[in-house]
Amino acid sequence: MTVLATQTTLSIAPTSDLSNWLRSNGLEIVLLILGAVLLGRFIAWFGNRITQQIDRGFQHSDALVRSEAAKHRHALAQVITWVVQALVYILIAISVLQRLGFAIAGLVAPAAVLGAALGFGAQRIVQDILAGFFIITERQYGFGDVVRIAVTGSSVEAEGAVEDVTLRVTKVRSVNGEVITVPNGQIIKVTNLSKDWARAVVDVPVPATADINHVNEILRDVGAKAFQDRRLKPLLLDEPSVMGVESLEVDQVNIRMVARTLPGKQFQVGRDLRVRVAAALRREGLGMAAAKTSTATLEAGAPQ
Repeated sequence: MTVLATQTTLSIAPTSDLSNWLRSNGLEIVLLILGAVLLGRFIAWFGNRITQQIDRGFQHSDALVRSEAAKHRHALAQVITWVVQALVYILIAISVLQRLGFAIAGLVAPAAVLGAALGFGAQRIVQDILAGFFIITERQYGFGDVVRIAVTGSSVEAEGAVEDVTLRVTKVRSVNGEVITVPNGQIIKVTNLSKDWARAVVDVPVPATADINHVNEILRDVGAKAFQDRRLKPLLLDEPSVMGVESLEVDQVNIRMVARTLPGKQFQVGRDLRVRVAAALRREGLGMAAAKTSTATLEAGAPQ
């Protein structure tokens, strides 16, 4: 009888301990994990609300035409949201480990060794995060900017509108609708095509026998009419101007026409000016080969 009672007591004791643990630490672990999920979603929702508030001021205009401060705030809100979520998950993971019986103080030394190993093995990730930090703090580009990015190991540049900027990656949507994800640490050079203001440059080829002064007058008239156009004028910062002869060839002369535009609108303005120039020269009986067009972006206050 004594032996049977002892065996019964031993079988009940582990069951009782497990039940007590589930009601205390086990329940706390479940609540912590649930709280982490809910808190993470709340942080993401709050971050989206902030970015939507920033974008609300541009709902009646093009997303590309926004202030540099708004672009920076948008990118900064996305990064802060990501960092806060990461910190919440790390702290909850540490709390869960403590309730599972792991001595956090005893994990300091192994964590240091593991961190050193990861530091050597994850140099690219660290490089991406550091590069992303400087991209955001230096305001190199932000949400909505049109950029051209040269990437390490790739001969083709990533070009399009910036859709997302984090500490690790930059996401760009191309004109074909493709989303290009570029690790920040692999970015060699960034050409921002919508920084403060942009410039549309149209090189107009005319026959070498044409009267250059007459052609210049035609182009100036085209620029003046374009600046008076109610549809095109909101995109222009000033009246398009004629720079003069850009280059000489055997059978033609290239005359350059430029226009300062709102950020990201140089392509639209350039296309419109080419149509107007072609029509004006045709009316005057002047032949014109396919125009060579390029675009350039300068910061405000830069020499023209």
